[in-house]
Amino acid sequence: MVNDIETCGSIKQQLAKLFRESLRVTLPGELDVHPLIAPCHCQDPKKKGDGQDSKRGDYQCNNALGLWSKFKGKGTRFEGPAPIAEAIKDNLPESEIIEKCSISPDKPRAFVNVFLSRQWIAKSIQRMLIDGIEIWAPKLPVKRAVVDFSSPNIAKEMHVGHLRSTIIGDTLARMLEYSNVEVLRRNHVGDWGTQFGMLIEYLFEKFPNGEVYDQAIGDLEAFYKASKLRFDSDPAFKEKAQRAVVSLQAGEEKYRNAWAKICEISRTGYEKLYQRLGVHLEEKGESFYNPYIPGVLEMLSKHGLIKESEGARVIFIEGKKVPLIVVKKDGGYNYDSTDLAALWYRLKEEKAEWIIYVTDVGQREHFEMFFAAAKRAGWLPAEDNKYPRASHVSFGLVLGEDGKRFRTRSTETIKLVDLLDEAKSKCKAALIERGKDKDWTQEELDKTAEAVGYGAVKYADLKNNRTTNYTFSFDQMLNDKGNTAVYLLYAHARICSIIRKSGKDIEGLIKSGTLDLAHDDERVLGLHLLQFPEVIWLIFF
Repeated sequence: MVNDIETCGSIKQQLAKLFRESLRVTLPGELDVHPLIAPCHCQDPKKKGDGQDSKRGDYQCNNALGLWSKFKGKGTRFEGPAPIAEAIKDNLPESEIIEKCSISPDKPRAFVNVFLSRQWIAKSIQRMLIDGIEIWAPKLPVKRAVVDFSSPNIAKEMHVGHLRSTIIGDTLARMLEYSNVEVLRRNHVGDWGTQFGMLIEYLFEKFPNGEVYDQAIGDLEAFYKASKLRFDSDPAFKEKAQRAVVSLQAGEEKYRNAWAKICEISRTGYEKLYQRLGVHLEEKGESFYNPYIPGVLEMLSKHGLIKESEGARVIFIEGKKVPLIVVKKDGGYNYDSTDLAALWYRLKEEKAEWIIYVTDVGQREHFEMFFAAAKRAGWLPAEDNKYPRASHVSFGLVLGEDGKRFRTRSTETIKLVDLLDEAKSKCKAALIERGKDKDWTQEELDKTAEAVGYGAVKYADLKNNRTTNYTFSFDQMLNDKGNTAVYLLYAHARICSIIRKSGKDIEGLIKSGTLDLAHDDERVLGLHLLQFPEVIWLIFF
């Protein structure tokens, strides 16, 4: 018997292992046949019972028809897909996973239907309770990945537009980490470029003695706007700002110190927001990759990718009207050159097998172009499903209830800190309305309001289709009925209350008791829980 208890991975992966052995025995000369395993779902939504199709079972192996198409007319011993399916079924190694198999009556498909053992489902759920869900993590084909997300611009406050990248990116990183992938969580902040010239010069004007304090600068967003106004309206200031960029890039201490102070103030503000959202990131901004740009461009030039065009150095991409500009007319670098250097570094220095970029859908063409350049340079394989691999995970906009971009009444972009403050405030008000302020301390009230309020914001984002726009509504996301975080949290609280009031030693019962999925609905729930790793797999593949 196959030692199933030592096997990890999803049910599909465990069944694939069994069917791979059967295919090897059935077709000894065909070593490249991969098992095609798919879950079955009852087609009748009104059907009661265990949710299992009485004819199709829980899973199917779908290789027979394809193999018959391949071997038909080539002297095979089989006379159709059904005999191939029968042979695959008969050659399956004995396993406690499978209760029985049958051949689908749907001709000419000839699927091998797999009925999972009720006892094995119960045993697996109990093992999950004792050892944790980590033992059921899917086996992904990568060991190390970079997830590039959030990525605000220095000297600008994070706004509602950063919400989706931060939440979706963190979720992808968590799922990869659950799947035993080493994840480099990268915050590619905008901490380099021409805008720092105007910021530094404005800083020098405001603080000529060089003593700069966070409180003195105040609202960094307002500081940025004021410096931009000077830059656009004062030619002399603009000229000084442009010289400041040169001094900064040359490494002059005075300018580097001013730049570092601006970055420090921004970073402190970002970190407070990340802590509130429970998100961890490691910052490697544009400035980190800047020293690598000349070498990377030299490599691309040797490959013949970089051409001169109207005074700039560019990479033309087939099918695109506008090229990637890697060196501007004035000799400076931009996002294209920085992103190429970052991709090279992540592939060659950090040895990442998969780099995932989480940004809004508006940047789709940019990623298509620079991925294409990386393929031409030989950094990435031509086929998208091979590794190393780079992927752009795009998302839609957050809209207000008027169907337009979510903004304040004065048409300003809503700051993320204000959005989180309001989520907590509304949730706290709802708790007080329920009389919780009479039972809880102020600290308990605040902690609960934060947990529920921030959780509601995150869940409302994740439950929506990633690639489409969605309407932001506090009333909807804080509703305690329907598909909301509040409903789930209350359900969890009620379950905990039932367990607490039972007076039972649950941990002891888990270790000493035996799980019996006697009722059909219990079997359905058990199987559904065991299929969690397959959901993770489908998200990525």
